[in-house]
Amino acid sequence: MTTHVFATNVVADEPCQICPRFERTFEFLGKKWNGLILSVLCENEALRFKDLAKAISRCSDRVLVERLKELESAGLIDRFSESEGHQVTYKLTEKGKALLPVMDAVHDWADQWEL
Repeated sequence: MTTHVFATNVVADEPCQICPRFERTFEFLGKKWNGLILSVLCENEALRFKDLAKAISRCSDRVLVERLKELESAGLIDRFSESEGHQVTYKLTEKGKALLPVMDAVHDWADQWEL
């Protein structure tokens, strides 16, 4: 098992060195709606855009489209389009599925320590 150092050399009035990979990942997953989109997709094999929009009703369609493009670019989800009917479906990639234990842990934490 790998031991991760989240921050080192924490000294008052000096910059703290945080693992850059962790920082980038946390910023990406913490971006508004990304975590929720991934959580919804973790619980469903595949979802059409309209079903994702219904599940995350407070997110506008425009922002949802932006976030889905970002998640696709990051290799976390795949977008499938059927030529007839123009239905678009989203599902997790293997990289996205690797987040399942992380999302389960966040749900468990939230159940125990509700903010």
